[in-house]
Amino acid sequence: MTYVDTTNISAEMFITVLLFLIVIAPLFSLAILRFFQGKKKAGLLLIVSGVAVYLIFQVIMKLFF
Repeated sequence: MTYVDTTNISAEMFITVLLFLIVIAPLFSLAILRFFQGKKKAGLLLIVSGVAVYLIFQVIMKLFF
């Protein structure tokens, strides 16, 4: 059994990742729900929003960490 070493993760990085996951995951799950409800335009908008937030997250991670 192996363990992941998390001692090198700063509190700022942990909080940043946590906040973005709290935003990104619901956007994609709501998009799937909208697709099942037959609301394709709303689903696509949520997926595009999720991708945009993910790209912003990548930029922030490269700039600050």
